[in-house]
This record gives sequence, structure tokens and C-alpha cells, in this order.
Amino acid sequence: MATTHLKNYIDGRWVDSSSGDAFEDTDPANGDIIATATKSTTADVDKAVESARRAYDSWRLFPAPKRGEILYRAGAIMLDRKDDLAREMTLEMGKVLAESKGDVQEGIDMTYYIAGEGRRQFGDVVPAELPSKWAMSMRNPHGVIAAITPWNFPFAIPTWKIMPALILGNTVVFKPASYTPMLAVRLVEILEEAGLPKGVLNLVLGPGGALGDHLVQHPSVDLISFTGSSDTGAHISEIAGRLLKRVSAELGGKNAIVVLDDADVDLALDGIVWSAFGTSGQRCTAASRVIAHHGVANDLIDKLVGRAKKLRLGHGLESTTDVGPVVSKAAQDKVASYMPIAEKEGATIAAGGRVPTEGALAKGFFHEPTVLVDVKPNMRVAQEEIFGPVTSVIEVKSVDEAVKVLNNTKYGLSSSVYTRNINSAFRFMRDAETGIVYVNAGTIGAEIQLPFGGMKSTGNGHREAGRAALDVYSEWKSIYVDYSGKLQRAQMDADGGKAP
Repeated sequence: MATTHLKNYIDGRWVDSSSGDAFEDTDPANGDIIATATKSTTADVDKAVESARRAYDSWRLFPAPKRGEILYRAGAIMLDRKDDLAREMTLEMGKVLAESKGDVQEGIDMTYYIAGEGRRQFGDVVPAELPSKWAMSMRNPHGVIAAITPWNFPFAIPTWKIMPALILGNTVVFKPASYTPMLAVRLVEILEEAGLPKGVLNLVLGPGGALGDHLVQHPSVDLISFTGSSDTGAHISEIAGRLLKRVSAELGGKNAIVVLDDADVDLALDGIVWSAFGTSGQRCTAASRVIAHHGVANDLIDKLVGRAKKLRLGHGLESTTDVGPVVSKAAQDKVASYMPIAEKEGATIAAGGRVPTEGALAKGFFHEPTVLVDVKPNMRVAQEEIFGPVTSVIEVKSVDEAVKVLNNTKYGLSSSVYTRNINSAFRFMRDAETGIVYVNAGTIGAEIQLPFGGMKSTGNGHREAGRAALDVYSEWKSIYVDYSGKLQRAQMDADGGKAP
């Protein structure tokens, strides 16, 4: 059977890169090659950006409600193909099938939600301070958007960026992670089938590095929307900052679940296991810290260790699998490297901690679900984003200490508190330095109708999803119409003069 070959999409055509080079798209659970993908060059990036620039003038004038109709059609196609998309996602990046279906559903939800903005995008009409003068504001698209997306949510996150960009009249150059080219191609195929005009969305496949840098600094790219590591986000921001380009960056996290002494421990346990080990811990919102009040810590640790040891590793398409592989050998090595670091600093590996070396699991990039105990707040495992199935338990003596420990990282994306005390819950909601706060739920599972993003080094202040997404992909234009027939000088002539 011939291997699927994935191509770029530029100016409405599926094309190979100018070099003719390709790379392999592999299943991280067993190393099988599931596709080959064209490996783009900077010349391909230039063609994609030029195509987007040409398409911009007509697309920005395309009525926004009609743009919305295209997105509604795309959402319907996604819904029809949900099972096939989820299966390909599991093969490509490893998450278990149920989670892949959730990823696709989030893309469907975002597409439908943003399609409705084709008939909204509200501005303001406000009173002018001078007679016979009219004042309003409206949204204006930026132009060409570079959407640079990660591999951990290879369908949902691209829709977070592409859909609001398109509904506002921008055109897009889409650069997905090289680990997940297939889902990127499928998304573009769907939008093409839904009737998106040529050039409005362009796709370039290949690794980052020089390719990403070239896209970021291209003079015809007006805004860069990036989700990924903090180091890469800082690099992109540095390049773009010198060129005064707009950047929306969604970066790392070191999220924590706080369990107070009055919590429902079993409910908290469910939230911890799901948040720490779902997607093999490869979520920017994953619970890589558990901050437990000493009154419940021993009970919680015993149960958490027991649950972690029972989680079954395997291929994400197998119904018996609880936790799939991490995405690559490099990711596996990174997770494994933190085990000796943790022990050297005085932490104890209470569950997991190993890379499987026997049987079918040895063919893939697996790491056992791991619970670290005796962890102190300033240890590296409590401060650095590991991005794997590892969580660190830190004991505290009060809600105030819990909040202090929670906030004691450079990140500020998601946090959670388990408590039956409404006063503690509200104090936590007020004091947690995170962009997302959960009460009696885990740290993962954000919904698309509210802003998504974090504080501090988690990003640069922008938010994705919800109405806030419109602020990323548009600029405000204020408009004044003076129909007095004479010169009126704002502030200078605003002395209560009468209208003619």
C-alpha cells in the first residue's frame, strides 16, 4: 500500500516544496511511517506569503456574514469526519482515541462559534462632544497572519488561530508543527471544500528553525500568532519586536491543583489523574504540581500512587490504553532526564519514573506515569515545564501557603482548588496568578467561549478563544463624521455650543 504523501497548499493548489525534499510522519507509539510530507524551503514561505498578500484585498471586502457561511460549512464537514480525523490524530501524535475525538470536537466548537462572529464583530457608536458630529469605532483586519501551531492539539489549536483570523478578513499562512502535518492538511482540505477562495489560507509544512524565522520576519506578514515553548516564543518576539510586528504568544505553564483539608479527596484524585496524565501530560494546562494540605496529603499521596501505578500504557487506538506515548524520542529523553534531577534534589519517585524497555512499548516513546513526593517549591521539578506524564506533590499547612506556592513560578496559565469552603474558594479565585482558575475541577478542559491564556511568562498578554480572540486578529479604527459644514476643533470648541 502506497504511503500517503502530504503537500503544501499555496494559492489554491496542492504542491510539493521547491526543493522536492520530504520528511517522515511517524506513529510515536511504534515508529511506523504513516505518511511522508513535503519539506518546505524559505522560497516556499515566500510564495505562501505572496499568495496571502494578493488574496487579502478581495477577502477583506468579502462580506463577513458570507465568510461565516464558509466556516459553518467547514464545521459541518468536520463533524461528519470526526471519527476519521480522530483516528489519524491518534496515529500521528499518540493521544488516546477518546482524547483525539475531544480535540476534533473543540475544533468543531471553535469553528461554529467563530462563524457566528460573521454577523457580530460589534463596534461602538458614542456621542460626539461637538454638535452635528458622529463618532464610532469598528474592527479592521491586520492583513497577513502567520499561524504557527504546536503538535499537542493539532486540530483544535489551529482553529483557534485560523478561524478568528479569517472571519475578520485576514489571510493566513499556516505553519504547523512538523510532528503533525497530516492533521494540518486535513484542516486545510476541509476549508478548501467548504469554499474558501484561493490564497486566503496557505499551508507550508516542515520543521521550524530557519523556516519559522523567515516567516516571522517576512515584510508582508503583519501578525504572528504562536503557541509553543517559552524559549521559542521569546525568540519569535525578539525577531518581531525589532520589526515592530504584532505577536500573540501562548507559551508554557507549570500548573497546580491545590487540595485543601476540607476537600473531597476522591474527587480531587480524579481531577489530578486526568489533569496530570491526560495526553501523557503534554498539555500546556497539565497539572504538573499538586499542592496538598498536610491534613490530607498522606491519604491523597497513597491513593494517587495507587492510581498512577494502575494506568495502562499502550497505543492510543487500543481500548485498554489509559496513557499513550509522548510525541518523540527527544520528548521521552527530556522527561526521563528529570528523574535523576528530582532524586538529586531530594525528591522521591513514588510511582513510575521509568522508560519501558521490553515488549511492544519499547518500540514507542513511552514514559511511565510518575508521581514525585517530598518535593519542595523551589526544586527544578516544581519550577520547570517537563511536558510529560509527571506530577510533583508539595505539602503545605494553610490556604495562604498554598497560594504562595502556587504563584511561586514564572508561569501563570491554569490552576485549580479543591475545597468545600466557599471563603477559601473565593480567596483562591482572587489571589491565583493564573489566567484560568478552576474550583473543584482539574486544570484542563477550557471551553472555547471564554478567553484562553495566561499571566506572567505564559504569554504576552493576549488571549485566544471567546470574544477576546477578535481583539488579537483585528485593530480598532475610530471614525468621526462632521456634518456641521464648518471647522470644529475638538476640545477647543467643545464649550456647549448649540447645534444649528
